[in-house]
Amino acid sequence: MTLAKRQFFSSPSLSAWLTMACVGVVLAGCGEKKADAPPPQGPMPVTVLDMQPQKVPTRVEVMGQAEGAREAEVRARVGGILLKRLYQEGEPVKAGQALFQIDRAPYEIAAAEARARAEQTAREVARLKGLAEAKAVAQKDYDDAVSANAMAQAALKQAELNLSWTTVTAPVAGVAGRAVKSEGNLISTADSLLTNVQQVNPAWVRFSLGEGDLARFPARRVTAEAVQAVELVLPDGSVYPKRGKLNFVASNIDTTLGTQQLRAEFDNSEQLILPGQFVRVRLVTGERDGVFLVPQAAVAQGEQGARVMTVGADNKATPRPVQAGEWQGKDWVILGGLKAGDKVIIDNLIKLKPGMPVKPRAPGEAGGDKPAADGKKG
Repeated sequence: MTLAKRQFFSSPSLSAWLTMACVGVVLAGCGEKKADAPPPQGPMPVTVLDMQPQKVPTRVEVMGQAEGAREAEVRARVGGILLKRLYQEGEPVKAGQALFQIDRAPYEIAAAEARARAEQTAREVARLKGLAEAKAVAQKDYDDAVSANAMAQAALKQAELNLSWTTVTAPVAGVAGRAVKSEGNLISTADSLLTNVQQVNPAWVRFSLGEGDLARFPARRVTAEAVQAVELVLPDGSVYPKRGKLNFVASNIDTTLGTQQLRAEFDNSEQLILPGQFVRVRLVTGERDGVFLVPQAAVAQGEQGARVMTVGADNKATPRPVQAGEWQGKDWVILGGLKAGDKVIIDNLIKLKPGMPVKPRAPGEAGGDKPAADGKKG
């Protein structure tokens, strides 16, 4: 071999080229193995509910606000220095219970003066009475004494009444609020508000119904006869254990808002309903038979309406358009589109496509959603 050929085969560039060629062959072989198609997967496991017609109450649910049956202002009827607060703020009080004490001393003095004047005029009337009968004094003098005595007795009653008003009492039974004035403040009749008392038992809930809700009632307005029961949902989502009743139904429609004003009354002996709370009011208007309950998550809303995914006879996912009504707890009330025995899919809905093979299982089976304590999907 010549010197030139020997230098060509021993050059670094030729060695590097051969190394890269070998690596490319190896990678090409690996790529052919990765390009193999994945093995086919089995049917998608899904949880289904067997649809059976049910009877559910028809009701209208709206937002409302609670208030006390009575809310009375506690005001001072006389002025003076506020000496003492006699109640615990936020605690229940009884009707007539003492709440505040205003300085009594000036009114005790005024009552003593009025009493002395009334006694004097009474003695004067008694002295002149005999003389008037004997014609020893003019009748006018006696009449003036009688009038003066009457005015003195009236002034005495007013002075005693002012003295009693220095003790400010609760006008109604209920829960006393925060004191507006503190000890040492000068109370005047122009600025006499001291606190308020709310009667929390029974509790009232104010609410209103819009045009859409009113359309569910005869003549598009609510009457006491059209409402079978009134239920209350507290802020934590729990249902109040006692049902209420309507105690006010407006006879007209608010022309500004297009709503009808209503008020319900609930027994609140345990004080679970607090004035000012926002709650939900349910008006039970009757019953609807032959409907189906489907979990909210299983009903899809689109431009063409509501639909659910069902399992066909060939165990394939089949979309089904339905007519959805109102909510019943955590379920949709389905008014049409389903029949008894249909199997509605309630999970893995994001992964499903129409016509995809599925493997149905009942709630509570291995891997399936377990029903809640009330028999519904958890």
